[in-house]
Amino acid sequence: MKLILVATCMFGLEKLLGEEIDALGLKRLETMDGRVTFEGTETDIPRANINLRCAERVFVHMGAFPAHSFSELFDGVRSLPWEDWISRADAFPVKGHSIKSGLTSLPDCQSIVKKAVVERLKERYGISWFEETGAKYQIEFFIFKDMAHLMIDTSGVALHKRGYRPEAGAAPLRETLAAALVMTARPREDILFWDPFCGSGTIAIEAAMLVSGRAPGLGRSFAGEAFANIPGALWANARAEAQGRIRTDCKFEVYASDIDEDILDITYENALRAGVEEYINIFQADARQIKKEDRKGTVVCNPPYGERMGEREEIERLYQQLGGSFKALYPWQIYVLTSSDRFDRLYGQRADKVKKLYNGMLPCYLYEYFKPAEARSNGARTAKEIFDRKPDRRPEGRDRDRKPYGPRNDRADPPKKKL
Repeated sequence: MKLILVATCMFGLEKLLGEEIDALGLKRLETMDGRVTFEGTETDIPRANINLRCAERVFVHMGAFPAHSFSELFDGVRSLPWEDWISRADAFPVKGHSIKSGLTSLPDCQSIVKKAVVERLKERYGISWFEETGAKYQIEFFIFKDMAHLMIDTSGVALHKRGYRPEAGAAPLRETLAAALVMTARPREDILFWDPFCGSGTIAIEAAMLVSGRAPGLGRSFAGEAFANIPGALWANARAEAQGRIRTDCKFEVYASDIDEDILDITYENALRAGVEEYINIFQADARQIKKEDRKGTVVCNPPYGERMGEREEIERLYQQLGGSFKALYPWQIYVLTSSDRFDRLYGQRADKVKKLYNGMLPCYLYEYFKPAEARSNGARTAKEIFDRKPDRRPEGRDRDRKPYGPRNDRADPPKKKL
């Protein structure tokens, strides 16, 4: 059966998500802030959940209609074929968002949608009471400019929760955003990939997963696995297909270093759970003192933000110091994600490209340095000077025994590759 599916993402990742959907052989229908709509079948629901690196959730789109009033919302929801998915025993909670629309009370919208679905199912099943003890079908409404979209969530737990990172350190970077940074940098086997602010290892792990062909959803389960319309064989086939794309001959090499040696135990354990520990060399080093090897390389990192006033001055000094030390890494390409809109001015070099992204609710900027240093424009601008000054678009809605892992040392120099 042909379905309309919706993959949601953080603002700024729509282009990369659309390219991922194209790579699965699926047809895109519409792209808007934070979501991409595409055609598919029941077979494609497991494929999308398991393989999409930048998506937060995958929904079945049930229908759309104008909703200027609560009565229009009720009638529109009631007209949709909920019985095609929800049986008389299943649970169907409701949540959602309303943006730039007349219906602003989310609790009231939630109540109306629930009541309309109940009335529809009452008519179809001839019962007046629903126990809701079966499979959970999370209904989500999205009302944008008075147009209501009704969907069923097939993912359950958000897709950025891959399952390899139960502990994430003090300032976690969402896995989907880390994947987007990696995809932007276009890592290759013949180029060293280095995150000198690795923290719990998210960027390094996502890079190793991408280049080795390991799908992000292989280590977790999904709400849609309990759906009667999506047989277990479809999920098994999608997993087998993804498993078959893992490269056993991959020679990719990642350096994951951090000044905080204590976090590196977590880095290793996360890499182990993700199944990519063989590609990652984990070691302690100060990012301001790392040295370039005689090979091609790419640095992708997410240094501390320093959101509080006292920290901000210290972080700005760090950015200035990075500008001096990272000069020695050229012609390596460098990608830095930070919430600072004046990073490249502090860094001392104008970025070749700046992208506005979001880490959860926090607006961030990805500063990309990929041109030869002599070809780069002088006179760094702040992100404020690059982007229109409109209001930010914000999304809505140990103590342990040390385990042995990859080369580590306390030097600024990187470890030597094992023979």
